[in-house]
Amino acid sequence: MIERNLTRRNFLKRTFLLTAGPSLLSGAQSLAGSEKPAPNFVIIFTDDQGYQDLGCFGSPNIRTPNIDRMAAEGTMFTGFYVPAPLCSPSRAALMTGCYPRRVGLAQGVLRPDSRLGINPDETTIAEMLKERGYATGCIGKWHIGFVGPFRPTRQGFDFYYGLYHNIDEPEAAHFVDKGGVPVMRNEQVDHRPAEPETLTELYTKEAVDFINKNKDQPFFLYLAHTMPHVPIGASARFKGKSAAGLYGDVIECLDWSTGQILNTLKKLGLDKNTIVIYTSDNGPSPRETGSALPLNGKKHSTLEGGMRVPCVMWAPNRIPAGRVCEDIATIMDLYPTFAGLAGADLPEGRIIDGKDIYPLMTARPGAKSPHEAFLYHDGRARLRAIRVGKWKLHLGPKPALYDLDSDIGETKNVVGKHPKTVKQLTQMAARADRELTNNSRPVGDFDKIKRQGRP
Repeated sequence: MIERNLTRRNFLKRTFLLTAGPSLLSGAQSLAGSEKPAPNFVIIFTDDQGYQDLGCFGSPNIRTPNIDRMAAEGTMFTGFYVPAPLCSPSRAALMTGCYPRRVGLAQGVLRPDSRLGINPDETTIAEMLKERGYATGCIGKWHIGFVGPFRPTRQGFDFYYGLYHNIDEPEAAHFVDKGGVPVMRNEQVDHRPAEPETLTELYTKEAVDFINKNKDQPFFLYLAHTMPHVPIGASARFKGKSAAGLYGDVIECLDWSTGQILNTLKKLGLDKNTIVIYTSDNGPSPRETGSALPLNGKKHSTLEGGMRVPCVMWAPNRIPAGRVCEDIATIMDLYPTFAGLAGADLPEGRIIDGKDIYPLMTARPGAKSPHEAFLYHDGRARLRAIRVGKWKLHLGPKPALYDLDSDIGETKNVVGKHPKTVKQLTQMAARADRELTNNSRPVGDFDKIKRQGRP
């Protein structure tokens, strides 16, 4: 077990340096600056997976050899964040490159009867890449709009297979009299009911098929696993195999899935020109046994464990091997980063909160986080904390200040020792709060769109 007050640097020494092996010697050099063709992109986005729930991030009892190999051949991002501690807002951020509050999808998760979703006026990451000639596929959980223009095939994806929403209560209750939660293929029901133990392997087959079908053109694959969101389930080949119980079985199945993706890319000779990113939509569910150690907090919390997530980036000949990047980076950054690599323009007249982190990804000399500050919103769109460099300030009538460099677990409140820092961060948070209020954009409202006569 990793001690809660372990420093970040010692934590990394105890975990990654022990798992990466000989690959550490091979790839610390920067590969930035070399001319390369526009890459393929694969985002593997799990649901409710904790910071420690990978071998390379320190799990004591979950085996993830494929993701550990991915880390040894690539870079671990240990200061990687999602901008909300729950599902729908984090997915909206990935698709738009924006804080969920900016695009109107920051409050709670969408339920099956919701008439809201990503506004069609937004340009999603899929739409942006499709305009540059990319084949685009979304496989897995969508959860950011279920009707009309909000569905993935209307938001830039050529192909979709998976679930529009969760399969837990109360969402499953919505489909009791319909035969259960449907698994969709594009906009048609493929089968129902969705069964937790089958989903990871079904998604993996579809993902491998998508890569094979599009191997001769640039592609963007968004593989959004339903697991390990409750109710969890693992297929027969993994059930009962992990020392961490069913939850461990589920993560080890996800690791197998990741290995299938990496192996397919290598088999097709696409590995040298594909960027693969593995991460999670928020911290581990309090209803499951996932671990966020050495962080404090879980899903729904604006403590680090709710919003700092494991992240591994892999791209042979682009991203250095055997490296750990501690700088602040976020899921929002993938939008402008992919845009730059694909030669796409960012939408005009719209604020994009994400930043191009390719210099960080490639270890360009002197590269540092492009974020002056990172904002922590809770599941009701309220600004609860701000991070600037090593300092994190929890806002409110009883503010708390933590030095995350020496206290990654947020155990030592030093608010009384640094009044100037508290004042500075409080003022920065107030300015950011006003800016987001003044420059937010409307959520997509299906009934309003219908009244306007729009398709």
